[in-house]
Amino acid sequence: MRVVLASKSPRRKEILENLGLKFDIVVADADESCDIADPAGRVSALAALKGRAVKDILLDSGEIDDTLIIACDTLVYSSGEFLGKPEGREDARRMIKMLSGKAHSVLSGLYVCYGDKEFASAAETRVIFDDMTDAEIESYIDSNEPYDKAGGYAVQGLASLYVSGLEGDYFNVVGLPVNLLYKTLKNEFEIDFESLKG
Repeated sequence: MRVVLASKSPRRKEILENLGLKFDIVVADADESCDIADPAGRVSALAALKGRAVKDILLDSGEIDDTLIIACDTLVYSSGEFLGKPEGREDARRMIKMLSGKAHSVLSGLYVCYGDKEFASAAETRVIFDDMTDAEIESYIDSNEPYDKAGGYAVQGLASLYVSGLEGDYFNVVGLPVNLLYKTLKNEFEIDFESLKG
């Protein structure tokens, strides 16, 4: 069985590599505009959009046989707002100030497709930040870390200094909900995870 990761995220790639999976990366340009207000519904729909766009590419090229497609999308949700990647320093500062001293949600939508079957769902992790001083916020946004991450931070990087707690799957916050992926493969597709290792 061929495994395809429908993402160019280096973090998702690293997670799957660390799990021992053998996989190819195929990325498609998908329209990621979405007006679904429910965070779990929104992120599931976005993951499915990405996955189906890659499925279409593989169908067109005749490379779909015995192929398992995994797609993912992650968003940060705080105080009723979806936090994407900061548009610049001011936006990064605004986001980190919003997260400071509070709990927020990180949700990842997971889309898996094999043959005629597809399944999309979402995982949620609560992340708790310490109160950060203005100096700590400025120091953090001086780094390059906030600018290509949803919510303006990387839990596996410098932001870990300020994360006092997690409720849920840590890897979901990094960008790929490992536990949800495992359970989806096992329960929805009856695929043995060990069979996917290279």
